[in-house]
Formats: sequence, C-alpha cells, structure tokens
Amino acid sequence: VDNRVGNLGDTVQISQQGDGKIEVIAHTQFSGRYLKYLTKKFLKKQQLRDWLRVVSTSQGVYELRFFNVVSDDADEDDD
Repeated sequence: VDNRVGNLGDTVQISQQGDGKIEVIAHTQFSGRYLKYLTKKFLKKQQLRDWLRVVSTSQGVYELRFFNVVSDDADEDDD
C-alpha cells in the first residue's frame, strides 16, 4: 500500500477463518492477479511452490490446491 513493502495499514485486513482458510479484505482497488502473484511469491519463498498452486474458484475467490501427481509406474516397468 502506498508503494511501501509490508505496509498494509487499515486498507487491507487479513484474518484466519479456521481450517486453513485465510480471508483478505481490501478496502481499496486490489487486483486479483496481484494477490495471486503475492501468493506464488510467498509459496516459492517457503519452498512450497512445487506442491501447491493458486486456483480461482469463482470471481474474487482463490484457493490453494495440491498438484495432481499421477504415478507412471506402468511406464517405468516397461524398461
């Protein structure tokens, strides 16, 4: 906010809703794409980006989901 890092002030509120849910309420113009970018940046810093992805489930709602990892055991047995 106001071109300063770590300065959320009164315009952005973050609260935990339980069960691993976090709610971000912005009282100013806040792009969903920017929120997605910040989330990806945080996941990369925490070394979680390889397992989680950010998905938009509806307008203004984003969720973190695990990547679907399919084991290709049948292909490895052919070698």
